[in-house]
Amino acid sequence: MPSIKPLHLAAIDLGATSGRVILGTWSKNKLTLTEAHRFPNAFQSIGTNDYWSVVGLWHEIQTGLAKAVAALPRGARLASVGVDTWGVDYALVNDAGRLVFPVHAYRDARTQPGLKRLSDTRAALERIYAATGVPAVFYNSSLQLEETVASCPAVEDLATRCLFLPDYFNFLLSGKMANELTIASTTQLLDVHSTDWSRAALDHFHIPATWFSKPVLSGTKLGKVKGIPALATTQVIAVPGHDTACAYDAMPASPDGTDLYLSSGTWSLVGFESDTPVLGAEALAARISNERIGDGRYRPLTNVIGLWLLEGTLKDFASRPANAAEWAKLIAAAEKLPTPAALLEVADPALTNPKSMKAAIDAQLKKRRITAPKTLAGYVRLICASLGKGHADAMRAFERLANKKFKRILIVGGGGKNRLLCQATADHAGVPVVSFELEGSAVGNLASQLIALGAVKDLKTFRTLLGKTLRQTVYTPRTAR
Repeated sequence: MPSIKPLHLAAIDLGATSGRVILGTWSKNKLTLTEAHRFPNAFQSIGTNDYWSVVGLWHEIQTGLAKAVAALPRGARLASVGVDTWGVDYALVNDAGRLVFPVHAYRDARTQPGLKRLSDTRAALERIYAATGVPAVFYNSSLQLEETVASCPAVEDLATRCLFLPDYFNFLLSGKMANELTIASTTQLLDVHSTDWSRAALDHFHIPATWFSKPVLSGTKLGKVKGIPALATTQVIAVPGHDTACAYDAMPASPDGTDLYLSSGTWSLVGFESDTPVLGAEALAARISNERIGDGRYRPLTNVIGLWLLEGTLKDFASRPANAAEWAKLIAAAEKLPTPAALLEVADPALTNPKSMKAAIDAQLKKRRITAPKTLAGYVRLICASLGKGHADAMRAFERLANKKFKRILIVGGGGKNRLLCQATADHAGVPVVSFELEGSAVGNLASQLIALGAVKDLKTFRTLLGKTLRQTVYTPRTAR
């Protein structure tokens, strides 16, 4: 039965550049969001390595939850809380949950030697892909953990559990250690044919199998919040731990499966929902990652570098937008420029984490004998057009490999507010792009909590109800498919 009284829930939604705590209120089949707390996030470097400040993040989470409680109506309580974060990063802890190793950030270059070894050994690469359905990428947890064990072998005597970041914050909240399925599927360590770990992958990367427990499905109740008196009755729910999985869940997709999903932010995650994985040599060549939906099914997706290109380029310009009005002015200026004669090769590894993104873009263009833009608006035009083609290329690869046709592209995230990017994606893909005014990952987080609490029957029902309330913008392709 749907809840008659309003239900209040908190979504802890952590991204690589910012985090927030969102208060969700479910009443009369409608979800209302209140941003209780927002804060910046960034990795920091010591020497040649990059790290996250999990102590700082935990402080911000506690601050956000206190603000969420303060924002509740008189006499109301938080029914539940869930955590989602970016993928792959982890905390190594002992039996008491105490950190025994610093928390590295996924952009750390420490994995490059291991990535080269794996990529240069075709048989091993194919074997690991067949086992996990995840291609070799520099940020994979598999490569990170392999480097940690190899460079600091004593860690095997210190650590007894590996908790991925949403797992770790769930533990701090509930006192229960559990690995959640969607975040586990980002690691290149999960068995693609089951919901348990791949022993072949763990053995290949020399990672102790005892560090992990069989992943739980999204919606699992982990227990009540401990150590925060105001939340003593609040249930901790293992929502889809990967923010992309949450964002996908939030999209009001067509039940016929003809929608392609695009979660557009620092990264562009392009994919769809499937009952089966997409595997094989061509899928490996296309770098398709078979991540999981919270219920155990598949989200084949591919990673286009995303607005990281623009975020990095802005740093090299003294005059850059500081508010919505200035952003609108910059996008308008970029729209007036002609379509670039040549586009960036967005898969270029040199664009992954350069000291200067503008310099890296200029170097690629120079190598190809292409004139670099002269203004920030010119770079915005070039980047948006290049990402639009990258999204379209990913769509066509999926259509070929999964033998299906997509009728629309649904976009959420920061990129959904960028009309230049949305139109470029529609033009290159030749299908409409539908942008929703939707806090994707936070809404998907809250959806999982509502379903776990019995307030909503299932995800299909939630999407139907949510779709009735969302504002959307449709970008029609200016070229036929």
